[in-house]
Amino acid sequence: MTRTLSFTVALTAMCIMLSVNASADDAGSGSRETKRPNILWILAEDLSPFMGCYNDPINSGHTPTIDRIASDGVLFKRAFVPAPVCSACRSALITGVMQTTTGTHQHRSSRFTDGEIVPEELRIKLPEDVKTIPELMKAAGYFTYNDGKDDYNFHYDRTALYDVGSADDYKPGQNGWQGNKGKNFLSISDKTWRQNPDQSKPWFGQIQIMGGKANAKHVRDGEKLKPNDVPLPPYFPDVKALRAAWTMHYNSARGADARVENILAQLKADGQLEKTIVFFFSDHGSNHSLRHKQFCYEGGLHVPLMVMGNHPKLKAGTVRNELVSGLDISATTLALAGAALPDYLDGQDLFGKDYAPIDYVISARDRCDYTIDRIRTVRSENMRYIRNYFPNRPMMQAQYRDEKPIVLALKRALEEGTLTDYQKEHWFGDRPQEELYDLTVDPHQINNLATDPAFAQALKQHCDILESWIKQTDDKGQYPEDTRQLKATFDLWKDRPIFKNADVNPEYDQFKSVSDGADAG
Repeated sequence: MTRTLSFTVALTAMCIMLSVNASADDAGSGSRETKRPNILWILAEDLSPFMGCYNDPINSGHTPTIDRIASDGVLFKRAFVPAPVCSACRSALITGVMQTTTGTHQHRSSRFTDGEIVPEELRIKLPEDVKTIPELMKAAGYFTYNDGKDDYNFHYDRTALYDVGSADDYKPGQNGWQGNKGKNFLSISDKTWRQNPDQSKPWFGQIQIMGGKANAKHVRDGEKLKPNDVPLPPYFPDVKALRAAWTMHYNSARGADARVENILAQLKADGQLEKTIVFFFSDHGSNHSLRHKQFCYEGGLHVPLMVMGNHPKLKAGTVRNELVSGLDISATTLALAGAALPDYLDGQDLFGKDYAPIDYVISARDRCDYTIDRIRTVRSENMRYIRNYFPNRPMMQAQYRDEKPIVLALKRALEEGTLTDYQKEHWFGDRPQEELYDLTVDPHQINNLATDPAFAQALKQHCDILESWIKQTDDKGQYPEDTRQLKATFDLWKDRPIFKNADVNPEYDQFKSVSDGADAG
């Protein structure tokens, strides 16, 4: 019997047993305290849903473990995260509140130079009534851990969130990153459920996998795609570096599948799988596409989401096609654990009796590392509306990826005159202030309908939704970033050649003369 078939048989048997246990629990037998499920977030970095369960033709049959979670649980086909970059999105997911509401929207903020604790004046603090999901789970009696990075844009005591590790385990210089970086992305560490001192106590954990950043290191033998095996989307010129990067993400999905298989196998070996509800999702879209990560097109915000485990509401084979917010993950986690759901949550319990499908999902992008920008988007049933607040700053403005082959190749294509008119304007021209796409006929979001009179009403509807949301939530992105935070960003990057040699945003000019004077002195 093959390993895959063996695992499938075991998992099927487990689901039958779980159904019996759930029925017995519903009937009132046993202790509710000991029957509460463990809950695991398998959180992939930078991973788009290029998987068989999402009907991807290239990876169909090549992501068997992820597809199995979907078939043995509940698959959400249209889940969209609140931000297309990690720290802003993770700050939202871990609180259940939009990052633009808590002031944690600027990527890698509340940070300081390596080796020093963030000073008081740079600490972004959550509103007093807002608690993180791990804190709420601990209050509900759960043991908590995070095997991997945090990357939260607010000041916090990690020991208040997680039971694994002490304050001495986390260096001050890691600031908002914290957590374990490196080996735990490649293998399961002991800083997980294994540290739970009371095995009768349920646990809530996070295991971070590199996903789209894995560089296909974990692809199973014989599964690795070659660059010419995957066609490029039309917004890219057909050049070697871009083909390789685009193919890498498909390979990374295959590698992520192998990682997830290892995690589930370890859960099973430790006698935890049958007791655990597993969420599998990503923080945002592909790292290997300049148009996905950090931008508000479908590719940056559409992520895989599926839930499998021991609960009568998790009916195997369920496929849900309604719009779902990533913030629903936070609320649903609390609900499945029997924890209290605070009134301030922006998401809802996806399996609750009061659940109501939503008409749209709003997402936001702000400063990313040292690149200052502001983008807001509304995803409705069939359309995506995008508002660019800095339209004169091109897609290819100075950024952290400027020395990577994908950027160099695009700039070289511009110099050689091999870009199409659309590609040249899209990457290097001014951006439109408003973009509107009909995704039913234009999945690549090429044809901007914002200036088409036939779509004037749709444009106004989406614009009104966004404006109302900005006012109702007091979107913090509408205010200038605190000068002290911006100066801290400048100090983090100022000595790096990628920053010093680039035409960076003019907001940093105020700090350059001071820095140059200090260097001269």
